[in-house]
Amino acid sequence: MGYQQAYQRSIEQPEQFWAEQAEHIAWFKKPQTILSNDDNHVPRWFADGEMNSCYLALDYHIEQGRGEQAALIYDSPVTQTQQTYTYLQLRDKVALLAGAMQQQGISKGDRVLIYLPMVAEAAIAMLACARIGAIHSVVFGGFAAKEVASRIDDATPSMILTASCGIEVGRIIDYKSIIDQAIEQAEHKITQVVVLQRPQQPCTLIEGRDIDWQAFTDAASPVDCITVMATDPLYILYTSGTTGKPKGVVRDNGGHAVAMKYSMQAIYDVHPGDVYWAASDVGWVVGHSYIVYAPLFAGCTTVLYEGKPVGTPDAGAFWRVIEQHKVKIMFTAPTAFRAVRKQDPEATFYQQYDTSSLKALYLAGERTDSSTYYWLKELLQKPVIDHWWQTETGWAIVANMIGLEVLETKAGSSTKPVTGFNVQVLDVNGSSVEANTVGEIVVKQPLPPGCFPTVWNNAERYHQTYMAPYPGFYLTGDGGYIDEDGYVFIMGRTDDVINVAGHRFSTGELEELIAGHDAVAEAAVVGIHCDLKGQIPLALVVIKDGIEADSAVSDSIVTLVRNNVGAVASLRQVLLVQRLPKTRSGKILRKTLRQIADGEQFNIPSTIDDPTILEEIKRVYIDQDVIS
Repeated sequence: MGYQQAYQRSIEQPEQFWAEQAEHIAWFKKPQTILSNDDNHVPRWFADGEMNSCYLALDYHIEQGRGEQAALIYDSPVTQTQQTYTYLQLRDKVALLAGAMQQQGISKGDRVLIYLPMVAEAAIAMLACARIGAIHSVVFGGFAAKEVASRIDDATPSMILTASCGIEVGRIIDYKSIIDQAIEQAEHKITQVVVLQRPQQPCTLIEGRDIDWQAFTDAASPVDCITVMATDPLYILYTSGTTGKPKGVVRDNGGHAVAMKYSMQAIYDVHPGDVYWAASDVGWVVGHSYIVYAPLFAGCTTVLYEGKPVGTPDAGAFWRVIEQHKVKIMFTAPTAFRAVRKQDPEATFYQQYDTSSLKALYLAGERTDSSTYYWLKELLQKPVIDHWWQTETGWAIVANMIGLEVLETKAGSSTKPVTGFNVQVLDVNGSSVEANTVGEIVVKQPLPPGCFPTVWNNAERYHQTYMAPYPGFYLTGDGGYIDEDGYVFIMGRTDDVINVAGHRFSTGELEELIAGHDAVAEAAVVGIHCDLKGQIPLALVVIKDGIEADSAVSDSIVTLVRNNVGAVASLRQVLLVQRLPKTRSGKILRKTLRQIADGEQFNIPSTIDDPTILEEIKRVYIDQDVIS
């Protein structure tokens, strides 16, 4: 079945389509009810189905004779260690940790907070929770104590699984002290903390509360998978909220398993035995979906990488992993390759490695600019596929589904909607717009399996934030357009639009244009206050290594925008900076940049990769006197 035929079936006959996909997972009890509404009138998938996500990820494959196949490769350049776990070995470690947790009173429905670095134990912890029906909530390692405390209070976990430390390039992060502070700040009291002692920085355990990870599992017996309902929660993953209170995105078991298994074949064209690498972190949705669950559901070998695209040890790190582990499909954020390109614009490191195993590269998390896209495409001579999705959906909304049919790509577009996602563009009044007209990107209900059915303990917030603005549709919060060929172009968050004297400009469009400049490694554009025009654009630009950052470069960028967009865009301010402030998942902190430029007070976001960048930009901004 080609893409268009599959897509039409998924939209016109969703129940039949997803019933067929549900046949590809091993249920304990197959669902008879494919689509129904819950008490909050939210569409739910496979409500009467019974299963276990850990069973699907591990035990099932062992039963199929793949027990000796590699399930997970832990590759850690920061500690210079590697370890491969077969499906049997991984299952045994998971079953033992699950037994230890059960022995300490953790049972179905209990929450377990996981605060771990990118070590194999992070995946083991998630799967162990799934094995006994506990709901895991992974918090990105390195989040400050205040942020961890807010998640403790919202999820009210019965146990925390953590490590003594995390390891970054050139520094060690004291995880244990962050957890101790978070527990002290939280109103919900934690009485059980299991600590993985890392040799790089062991920690002191608090008597009566803390338990050594090794001793914890040594004293336990392995347990089998319990049965859960398809609609039982698998995990809570927190995403930032406009109110300052994080939103706990809930993922259920059944719909998630069906969507993940389907996506591995239909979107990524991977099959049992293939090596799949999502160069992300288990603290983000990409890590949940495509480091841990989907590759294991599909019987693949997944790579769990504790390192960076550059600096561990150099800009050839990604190419080394691909060669060494024979990676077939890689998935990462565009910002990772912008960092690689900045340090190695001529791709000299790439020439040192054999990447012939790689069939396609997938990008998501931040809009892929054309400059990075073409650089990678020319370098790899293989499909470079930008696809778009969100924490809330758990998998791609728009993609080139190469497992169904390889479609022609267009720079700047994530290609076409994924099966099950009825993507539309509406104006502020909720009316459909014509092709190539920018508006609000929405998805018509019902959302396909795998998408979030609620916000943890706050169904009203779920409704008001996502469903109420355009009744019958899910509001993505992103703006963009669909062209005459059905290709979707995501231009960025709807608050990333600059209104210059009544003329609306997408920051994404301006960034793409600037990023195409020969001297530019990456760029961010934000709208800043102007008494005369309301807003005007400010461009923050990182120059490629080896090129002098001077006023001639700034002037040529201004000229580039003037010649391609027009003087009406009013770009006259270009700030040359060493780095852009980003979240640890690679998203540029545009709101914070706007606040700095407008002289407003700003809070340092909890997700920021390096807080010192903000003060650096603030100083450069004032020194260069670019305030209009």
